[in-house]
Amino acid sequence: MTKLDHSAAVVAPRDELAALDEAIRAIATELSVERVLQLIVDRVRDVAHAQYAALGIATPSGELERFITSGLTEEQRLLIGPLPRGHGLLGLIIHGDRSILIDDISLDSRRYGFPPNHPEMHAFLGTPIRTKGRTLGNLYLTNKTTAPTFNDDDLRIIERFALHAGIAIENARLHEEVQRLAIVDERQRISQDLHDSIIQSLYGISLSLEDLPEILAEDPEAGAARTDRAIDAIHSTIRDLRNFIMGLESEFLDEAELTSRIEAMAAEFRANTLVDLEVTIGDLPLLPAEHASHLLSITSEGLSNVARHSGATRAWLDLGTTGGMIRLQIRDNGHGFDTDSPRSAGRHGLANLQSRAESVGGELQLDSKQGQGTTLTAEIPTKETD
Repeated sequence: MTKLDHSAAVVAPRDELAALDEAIRAIATELSVERVLQLIVDRVRDVAHAQYAALGIATPSGELERFITSGLTEEQRLLIGPLPRGHGLLGLIIHGDRSILIDDISLDSRRYGFPPNHPEMHAFLGTPIRTKGRTLGNLYLTNKTTAPTFNDDDLRIIERFALHAGIAIENARLHEEVQRLAIVDERQRISQDLHDSIIQSLYGISLSLEDLPEILAEDPEAGAARTDRAIDAIHSTIRDLRNFIMGLESEFLDEAELTSRIEAMAAEFRANTLVDLEVTIGDLPLLPAEHASHLLSITSEGLSNVARHSGATRAWLDLGTTGGMIRLQIRDNGHGFDTDSPRSAGRHGLANLQSRAESVGGELQLDSKQGQGTTLTAEIPTKETD
């Protein structure tokens, strides 16, 4: 009999450690703050063999602002009423920032009391969840199901769990913050995309319509043709905007689609400017969507700058591959400018274009001299870079 009792005494801690290990592994893989909080409460209740468990998160003033429970049904929660405020024993842990073991809270003079419809609770274990010297919340466990009370061994196990719970909460919060920043970056990218493509197209159309009244007065036929081209360009921009909103359906952009988009930009450029544009496009590989998007935006902005700033009569667009890179070059015979001048109009949007190329591991260079035109060269990797 003694041997059997000894065996049971040895197995029980091992089972608890196994349960603790399983619980730690479970919360460590969760990256949503809401889900990890609930998972912590559910898992700690199993580890401690408690009938009820809760996780309270308090404001700096010590008032509970979150109270996640396990062991209570939704109906029981509704019957109990509002969340606890952090008085009594709950407040004792919040303000004392230390663990507590109580055999029967119904007999403890420090208890604040339960509201109507609250289930009976007796054995109590409470401990803070800390990380990096900060208290993130507090765990509350009541009614041990395998013994009348919680003991020091229970407390040690739950305190170990609380250490890992703090790491899990911090990790989930960090993940959500990264996701939030990613959304901010995505918004900036969308704004940049709209500026470099859709807005530039609309600006080009508006330029073509500025002198339309005079053209209509002097040559109605030429004015009508200009109007038709503007309408076609608006329809094309609407299609681009629709595609932009829907997003690229594929992870990659094939040669035919990339080529057709470049040729469409060139056709729009010719229709809305007096610049003679020559386009040469070589064989292109399958290109990651992000790389293609940046390449198209650089092309759109580059052509727009030729139309708006260069004063050129001729321009050349060359697109091909070399050494694992797609090479885009846009040249013009315009008046050029001093590249060392920070206020030069010809450098409009250069930093933006450089950022686009560099974001996918590429490079962008602008060469210009007074009276000798301007050359924009961008090289974009054909594959994702490590």
